[in-house]
Amino acid sequence: MKVLIVDDEEHVREGIKLLGQWEEHEITDVIEADSGEQAIALIEDQGPEIIFTDMKMPNIDGIALLEWIKENSPSSKTIVVTGYDDYHYMRKAIHFGSTDYILKPVDPSILNDTLVRAVTQWKKEEEYRKVHNSSYRLINEMKPIYRDRKLTQLMNNYLLNQSIYEEFGFHLTREYEVGIVRVDESIIRSFGGDRDLAYFSILNVINEMLMAEENGVAFRYLSNKWEIIIIFWNDFERITSLLTALHTAIRRTLDVSCRIARGCKVSSIDQLMNSYEDAKNSLLLSNVLDRNKVKVYGKQDVLASALLINMMDYNSKIEEALQVGKFEAFLPVFNEIITAFEAQNYLSLKQILHFEQEYQLLSQHWLKRYHIPYTINNGPEYVLSFFYNQDGQFQLAKYVERKKREVKRFLKVVKRYSKQNNRDVIYEIEQYLQQNFHRDVKLQEISERFYLSREYISRKFKQEFQENISDYMVKVRMNKAKSLLLNEELKIYEIANMIGYHDDKYFRKVFKKVEGITPNEYRSLTV
Repeated sequence: MKVLIVDDEEHVREGIKLLGQWEEHEITDVIEADSGEQAIALIEDQGPEIIFTDMKMPNIDGIALLEWIKENSPSSKTIVVTGYDDYHYMRKAIHFGSTDYILKPVDPSILNDTLVRAVTQWKKEEEYRKVHNSSYRLINEMKPIYRDRKLTQLMNNYLLNQSIYEEFGFHLTREYEVGIVRVDESIIRSFGGDRDLAYFSILNVINEMLMAEENGVAFRYLSNKWEIIIIFWNDFERITSLLTALHTAIRRTLDVSCRIARGCKVSSIDQLMNSYEDAKNSLLLSNVLDRNKVKVYGKQDVLASALLINMMDYNSKIEEALQVGKFEAFLPVFNEIITAFEAQNYLSLKQILHFEQEYQLLSQHWLKRYHIPYTINNGPEYVLSFFYNQDGQFQLAKYVERKKREVKRFLKVVKRYSKQNNRDVIYEIEQYLQQNFHRDVKLQEISERFYLSREYISRKFKQEFQENISDYMVKVRMNKAKSLLLNEELKIYEIANMIGYHDDKYFRKVFKKVEGITPNEYRSLTV
């Protein structure tokens, strides 16, 4: 195997060469490139299996190089090594499939642990490429595509000709049952990111067993990119044991763990969707912390009453913690949410998908709020796929630690952007108040408009203008009243209404308190 080290600093390249335990991992050649251009030439010429790359380089930088590698040398495993602890770079590294993201100065143990993972992943994917090379050519043949399309139509209640049922060996009995095999992103990654190859390989295992049992048909459900559907038509009392055998066979043959769920029995073909929905519900309510190696679930195996925790319920606390800008202020909020998870000792797939989706929505909201030029491109399914172990169990502790690191990194970025932005927004609030002096602007209205807490607005406004908002508004109104009093055609009550006072007696009282004289006295002195 060959390793390529890409960095425009020679001492960094030399350091990695000295720290890496190359021979232990069957690395025969370590080559170097001092630029993205030279790296591309070496990759095309020598085809290194493992690539270490810096992110900050002239001309073709690390991001551009990762993008090129993904397109032109997808089997290579990449490891980002950079001095920039930056969420933008980390996100790009993940997006382009890097094995890991490590910081300079390089820790030898972290470097070699990452090397072990990269070599192991490459070898595993290479084995799949060899074993399934002949099978892969069959993916584009018409039969599998035709089968998947027609049976997806059947699931979605399209009427099909009887000849099609016969073509797939479909038994037109009176009762059916649906099973769902979930093929999530962590499984796709086991096949080198090749979704078609993953489905093809898993379906081969399933349909081979179904054909032997003469008990059903499996297909890729085109309405949901994470699912294979099985339609059973007899021996319903044996379906759970058959699904268990299927799970074991997939794991033994392909070394992946799929979550499988069983639906209810239905009495006609046009009720297949009812059985599907029942299986889907069991799948979503299954416990991702389950330590059982066999992941097969029915209605009796899940906790239907599990509480769904909403991150949005914590939004006000999150807002306060973010405005303080210190991770220590955010930690109690984070711990409260995680404690709520752990207290149930049951974390459903539905809950963790829901939580990650809300986390991303809130992140987008705050990125937008602080005008930070970053976006989140990967959906919940992709993000969560990194936290399942080989047995299909979700690693909650690892997920929590990643979220803590993300929040810390986000707070650092916010701190840089918010210092000037917060001062600017107070002046935006002042301008908004001046434009709306004629009506009663509530603090809650300002809070919702400018995405800041009421307490924060009150505190910062007083710091900037040395008076609270209500006193400031009175002063603005009185200044406007004085300019209106110069027009003798306007009545006192008309002026009061124009500046937001519906009771002219109250207006007169406030005016005298602020100016020391009545509106009439002011007019007589100035006109």
